[in-house]
Amino acid sequence: MQLSDVYQGMGQPAFEQLIRGSSIGKLRTLQVYEAFKVRAHLHKLNTETLRKAAPKFWTRILEGDDEFSKELAQAILVSHLDMITAVLDFLGVPHENGFFAKDMDAKPYFTEGWEERVFENFRGTFSDAILTFYINHLKWELLGATEPYRPASSAA
Repeated sequence: MQLSDVYQGMGQPAFEQLIRGSSIGKLRTLQVYEAFKVRAHLHKLNTETLRKAAPKFWTRILEGDDEFSKELAQAILVSHLDMITAVLDFLGVPHENGFFAKDMDAKPYFTEGWEERVFENFRGTFSDAILTFYINHLKWELLGATEPYRPASSAA
C-alpha cells in the first residue's frame, strides 16, 4: 500500500476535508511551511490557496505522486498534533509530543483491533476523515499494511 492509496481510499470529499483542516500557523511553528509550499507548487500558502489547490492536489494523488503524498501527510498531521497525542496516549505508545523516538519499535503497541478501538473512542471528538487518515498513516508507516483501514461504522 502506498500513501496515495490511503487518500484515494478515503475519496475526494474526505481528502478535501483534510486539506481544509490544515493549520498554516502550525506549519510555520513546526518549520514545515516552506518545504510544503515548494512541494505543493504554490507561490503563496494560506487557507484560501490550499482550498483552491485541493483539486490539483487530488490529481497528483490519483497519479500516484507518493513524494507529494508524504509531504502532504506531514502537513496534515502536524495540524492535528492534539489528536495524535490523544491517540498515542490511548494506545499507551510512548512518544514525545506526538513524535516517536528514532530507535523505538512501536509495533507491539498496535494489538489486534486497535484501529476500530481508536476510531470508536475518538469519533465525535475528531472528524472521521482525520481519524481514518491517521489510523491508515500509522498502518502504512509502522506496520507495512497492504490494505487501507475503512471504519465499519462510518463512510469516512
